Amino acid sequence: MLDMLIMAGTGAVSLWGYLSARRFVRDRLRFVDAAHAPVAPIVAGAVAALAAGPVVWILPLVGGATAILFGVGIGVGTLHGSSDVRRALPPR
Repeated sequence: MLDMLIMAGTGAVSLWGYLSARRFVRDRLRFVDAAHAPVAPIVAGAVAALAAGPVVWILPLVGGATAILFGVGIGVGTLHGSSDVRRALPPR
């Protein structure tokens, strides 16, 4: 029972990271060229996973996979937010 709650929490945190990163890139970083670089999702995901590492280390019920999945959610959200912007802008 506890394992299912932890998995649900990990999924919720990953989904929240994905949605917030996608919205942030789409709304706030629309005109920032560095946010649309091919390496930007990798960097964003790695920084998010490293930032979540100490929090995961302190909490006894969650493991390192939670931090990694959070980083993956942020990276994929950044990638999809960037593609949303590219689809919305008129061609040059």
